[in-house]
Amino acid sequence: MRLSAVIQLLEEDPIIGELEGLPDPAASFVTVYNPRRRDGRTVAFLDSAVERVLFAWHRISYIELLPDAELEKVISFVRE
Repeated sequence: MRLSAVIQLLEEDPIIGELEGLPDPAASFVTVYNPRRRDGRTVAFLDSAVERVLFAWHRISYIELLPDAELEKVISFVRE
């Protein structure tokens, strides 16, 4: 299952993409699938046909994991 995430690169605009799972801190790179800008457009420094990209850990400031959309559909109303 892929996780939706916001990847904040150093000195760049944030990129939204999917991760295969939680990134391994011991790895040299983080693989991001379907990279795009927050507004859905292509990332300026990537080719428009790119489906996955490897970012080196030293280029990443932080990664935000977004809530699972399917989980929000299942738990849409909670009565107090």
